[in-house]
Amino acid sequence: MSIEAIWQWFVAPLQFEFMIEAIFVSALVGVVCSILSCYMTLKGWALMGDAVSHAVLPGVVLAYIINIPLAIGAFVFGLGSVISIGFIKSKTRIKEDTVMGLVFTGFFAFGLVLISKIPSDIDLMHILFGNVLGISEQNLIQTIIISAITIVFLMILRKDLLLFCFDATHARSIGLNTTALYYILLSLLALTIVAAQQTVGIILVIAMLVTPGATAYMLSDDFGKMTLIAVASGVFSSLMGTYISYHLDAATGGCIVVLQTLLFVAAMIFAPKHGLLIKQFNHSQSK
Repeated sequence: MSIEAIWQWFVAPLQFEFMIEAIFVSALVGVVCSILSCYMTLKGWALMGDAVSHAVLPGVVLAYIINIPLAIGAFVFGLGSVISIGFIKSKTRIKEDTVMGLVFTGFFAFGLVLISKIPSDIDLMHILFGNVLGISEQNLIQTIIISAITIVFLMILRKDLLLFCFDATHARSIGLNTTALYYILLSLLALTIVAAQQTVGIILVIAMLVTPGATAYMLSDDFGKMTLIAVASGVFSSLMGTYISYHLDAATGGCIVVLQTLLFVAAMIFAPKHGLLIKQFNHSQSK
């Protein structure tokens, strides 16, 4: 392939305004999800992200019915699911992972019932798998605002959240309000899911909230470097996934997540310290 052909491959989509907006939104969401994914990885909250991402569905449908921004309905139900999980966990003997499974399936099923019974022109596929190529100006502004709020909070509370995710018991012993940090982090999670649902939908958003952090965790033990690696992988996969979806006429969210998964597999195999190859080599040397 010639240099000119490669140049045209990158430039061709930019002649369309909707592609410029899609590339911008995908990259922005990639940044926010990647930063948050580092905390999610350290805390072991992959299932929590899955629970909240599914729980926003009835909020999206109800927001459409009463004609308010979909982001408001999604955030309210996402936050409601978080509060429900915390309440049930504290009042019963059921373990947290079981509670999350109960809550997110209940909320998600309620959303599916609403969609099936209430006449609307909501495209279920767009909710579940995103529609970044058809993002409206209102949703674009919402995504920018939500992303900015999330990034600012993560920067301000970086050290407290890092300690809370790494060792909540120690954080509590030095006087940090771990309950407040718990709900702040989950609120930021709900906001991020609202921002990302337009790009990859509520089904695949969990991949954007887990994979960049997991990839970076394989490559670095330093949280600062881990965050930079996660952001780089998240933005790269978001940008290239959007380009690939344009040229292949494939689902944008699916292309982004497939690229992120491939990056993780590469890191898992070739990571210089924790990769499978180096572990196998060290094991053979020790014999």
